[in-house]
Amino acid sequence: MGGFSRGMGGGMGAADRPGRHGGGASRAASADLTKKRPKPKFRDIWPEIRALILPRRWLLAASFCLMIVNRACSLVLPMSFKPLVDTVFIKHQMQVLPIVVGAVMLATLVQGLTSYTLTQLLSKSGQKLIAELRVQVQKHVGHLPVAFYDENRTGTLVARIMSDVEGVRNIIGTGVVDFVGGVLTAIFAFVYLMKQSIPMTLVTFTIMIAFAGVIQKAFKVIRPIFRERAKINAEVTGRLTESLGGVRVVKGYHAESSEANVFAGGVERLLANVVSSLTAQSIMTLSSTVILGVVGGVVMYMGARLNYAGKMTPGGYFSYVMILAFMTAPIVQLVNIGTQLTEAMAGLDRTREIMGEMEEDADPARSFEIGPIEGNVRFVDVGFSYVPDKPVLHNINFEAKPGTVTALVGSSGSGKSTVISLVCGFHTAQSGAVLVDGHDLANVKLSSFRSQLGVVLQETFLFDGTIRENVLFSRPDASDEDFQRACSIARVDEFATRFPEGYETIVGERGVKLSGGQRQRLSIARAILADPRILILDEATSSLDSESEAMIQHGLSFLMQGRTTFVIAHRLSTIRRADQILVVEQGRIVERGTHDELYVLHGRYRELYDRQHGLEENLFLAPGEGDVVVEESKA
Repeated sequence: MGGFSRGMGGGMGAADRPGRHGGGASRAASADLTKKRPKPKFRDIWPEIRALILPRRWLLAASFCLMIVNRACSLVLPMSFKPLVDTVFIKHQMQVLPIVVGAVMLATLVQGLTSYTLTQLLSKSGQKLIAELRVQVQKHVGHLPVAFYDENRTGTLVARIMSDVEGVRNIIGTGVVDFVGGVLTAIFAFVYLMKQSIPMTLVTFTIMIAFAGVIQKAFKVIRPIFRERAKINAEVTGRLTESLGGVRVVKGYHAESSEANVFAGGVERLLANVVSSLTAQSIMTLSSTVILGVVGGVVMYMGARLNYAGKMTPGGYFSYVMILAFMTAPIVQLVNIGTQLTEAMAGLDRTREIMGEMEEDADPARSFEIGPIEGNVRFVDVGFSYVPDKPVLHNINFEAKPGTVTALVGSSGSGKSTVISLVCGFHTAQSGAVLVDGHDLANVKLSSFRSQLGVVLQETFLFDGTIRENVLFSRPDASDEDFQRACSIARVDEFATRFPEGYETIVGERGVKLSGGQRQRLSIARAILADPRILILDEATSSLDSESEAMIQHGLSFLMQGRTTFVIAHRLSTIRRADQILVVEQGRIVERGTHDELYVLHGRYRELYDRQHGLEENLFLAPGEGDVVVEESKA
């Protein structure tokens, strides 16, 4: 697998990689896998094929040797018709019969054994290769930057990992070996036929060559159809994945029929593509049938004339016809094997495309492996944009010291989440620098940094496993004592112990079997267990009612001790004790200070706080009543 990995990774040279501050732009320009790409050429894919073959060269060599024996044995039966008819049937020399029958029986036994061995060796090797490729592609995709996921749908990535590698088994499996074995059979048969009749063999061979040329042109038409099929399949799978994942939204808006129509439209496109490929294959099959009929007629005519002239015996003619089938069969098989290899090439090209995407830590600029950190975070004139010429952050400057809590507030779309994204290393600043303990994050290997990062995001994500598995996700090797402690601090134990299965309770996909508050507590327990140096809380208590929030505030306070904590809070009452509050508007920090300092300024923070306080106090008042309370609070 190492050779394959190196071959795949060769898609981007050092000159193509982004520079010091090019990370953000590079990430934003991650490849859209659904875009149409130029047709792959064999010379472009050959390095990847070679990388696949080299580790298995001895297996393939042994398989080819077995194939030679197998195909040679397959010719014994048709060749036996000449002595059987001419010597046994016509001349009645019965002593030859046991020899002929024995040779056929022995050859058939050897052919059967070699066929079984080839199937075991190649089929298992092909399936093992598929499993290894899936693991490798998934691992590579997992190390790609967040911007790559922003550009590509989940269904597309699933198709790349699960479906695109399927056809590769035809390269390191029965496909290529069967094809080569067929060619060997054709060569053996051609030599034998030339010995029997040069004129008749040359005529039939010329017809076959012409047919091979037609097939080659047909493949040029079929190949783009298969590439388009993979694209359509990824799009349909992606929409289906989204629809199933958001089934509550779909049902909530009574959009089942709408989603069914969208999916049906995708299926229709897929059907049209399949039909067009089937039509092309049917035409090729029709052509092959017609060619075989023409060749059969030519052989009958010329064979009869040679027999009349005394140049070919009846047994020789029967052997000739039987052997001829072995020469023409590989050419006819091109219709099936060629299609399989075409799919394999297309799948390998798509796999090469995704493996050519640069991993986060593969950037030469990210060479510094950061050790244990204290957690001092500084933003120095940081600017960032997701789309060129549309900046999201402008000259952001602040410092967050270890053991302090920094809260970010502001209206929706102001840039708070982007600041947190830069702290997490999900994106790279395009100007200025994000420093952690004095080290520029743009030069740090993110794997060494994120192992010291704890994140509780606004959208709590749980895996379809047990409560225990979801908490241990952040630190699988944690002791049971640490696990119990984290669950106790986050108050997970209070609801987990009420389930019959306790911590072994299955939470369902995305934690669907738990309430929003329970999911949030699990997420907080996961962060506590990680014991991070930098903690990100993105509205960590948004899904909790007042009682549940009060219950885990102690746990959060414990979690924040000695750590650098960043909080995004829409409920401003939850951040009154923050060491510093940054008010972000339109990508700029417009105010900063503690709650008391900002409140007396009567600025943007006071406006947000009073508006929210009035809304919370008067949520069920009649329209207009709340305005009076807000004005009074301002006074």
